[in-house]
Amino acid sequence: MDFNDTPEEAEYRARARAWLETNAAEHKAIAHADDMAAARSWQARKAGAGYAQITWPKEWGGGGGTPIQSVIFGQEESRFPVQYGYFTIGLGMCVPTVMAFANDETKKRFVGPALRGEEIWSQLFSEPAGGSDVAAIRTRAVRDGDDWVVNGQKVWTSGAHYSDYGIVLVRTNTEVPKHKGLTMVWLDLRSPGIEIRPIHQMSGGSNFNEVYFTDVRIPDAQRLGAVDDGWKVALVTLMNERLAVGGGTGAGPKEILALAKELDAIEGPLIRDPAFRQRLADWYVQSEGLRNTRMRTITALSRGQTPGPESSIGKIIAANQLQELGNAAVEAEDQYGIINDPALLPLKGLFQTAVMNAPGLRIAGGTDEILKNIIAERVLGLPGEIRVDKDAAFKDLPAGR
Repeated sequence: MDFNDTPEEAEYRARARAWLETNAAEHKAIAHADDMAAARSWQARKAGAGYAQITWPKEWGGGGGTPIQSVIFGQEESRFPVQYGYFTIGLGMCVPTVMAFANDETKKRFVGPALRGEEIWSQLFSEPAGGSDVAAIRTRAVRDGDDWVVNGQKVWTSGAHYSDYGIVLVRTNTEVPKHKGLTMVWLDLRSPGIEIRPIHQMSGGSNFNEVYFTDVRIPDAQRLGAVDDGWKVALVTLMNERLAVGGGTGAGPKEILALAKELDAIEGPLIRDPAFRQRLADWYVQSEGLRNTRMRTITALSRGQTPGPESSIGKIIAANQLQELGNAAVEAEDQYGIINDPALLPLKGLFQTAVMNAPGLRIAGGTDEILKNIIAERVLGLPGEIRVDKDAAFKDLPAGR
């Protein structure tokens, strides 16, 4: 494992940092009507310089660069207040799937506008009856001439309420096992028959949605991959998703250490409490292990190798630690912990945000249980989990009323 940039990587980092210093300042100086307008403006600026999607081919508007260059730019960009989450799902998961499976006409139509932030995409996989079992979906698509007629429901669809397009996994065959009867299509989220209902979260926001399909007609020309072969297409999306949510952000040991120096406990500052110091040491060890695991991934990228499923480790550790840190800090703040006004709280309410966001992070991209199975089977080489429904036709699987 190498913690240092190669000479070429150091040169690229210097160029990226210089560009960011100039352009982030110019971006901040421009008045934007709202957060979305600011996000689109910054995305377009990055796209014009080849920084929007560094690893994409130049002919598709990308930078034609390497994965390690993408990591380096992300590290440098995180130092500036110009990061926006509106495009993460589209550019990290949906559009790469379109690029891999759509025809040239479709790619020419959608890749550029998505790259420049002009259009936003969302991913419609999860369903109420499926849980973390993506292959258990029940949204049906029935062929009608050159169209598919879709009926069903998706849930926890991030960003659907502000998205223009989406990729949706539907069931087209119930006579075969669940993984073999799926088909992937892309669609316009403003199509007749689509109803998007934002879900009110305890944070006060509504980032997730329920999406209902009632006799929605989708042309077969919008299919991605072969009929009944959607699981193969979905795997491409899911691998990108787990890489996207595998990192850790927000509150960490350094932040709760700063808080503990200021908060009063029974016998002085909280940092003097032996029980708290033990927990702090555990969090620090976790963070160092997580940092080194990420460095293994970055080292693999630097050497031109493909990272393995170790990103699942990062997601489990980071999401659980974020929840533990948030809970510990809010409890330590006593009655002030229930306040949710960033202007009145230490670190602008960072720990309150962690308490409200961490549960969703533990679900997004696969629950803890799903990712532990991945680690057990693909990292540790343990026997696969027994699946009693492996060879059963989907129509024969038990279902609730």
